[in-house]
Amino acid sequence: MKKNIKKMSYNELVAERDKLRKELLNLRVEQVMSHLDNPLALRTVKRDIARLNTLIHAQDIGIAKASK
Repeated sequence: MKKNIKKMSYNELVAERDKLRKELLNLRVEQVMSHLDNPLALRTVKRDIARLNTLIHAQDIGIAKASK
């Protein structure tokens, strides 16, 4: 996911962030309710959300240009 996020538009970044937040919630529930197959998935999803938040914030304050 790292390579293609810089080419995404603002709306695509927000949609992808929302999708990853739902995935993180599902992973947390799965971790509590039963055994999680890949515990490192939590870390990678959190980091991907942080990357998206960084790009979204940069576009909000005008540092980065929004892709079309």
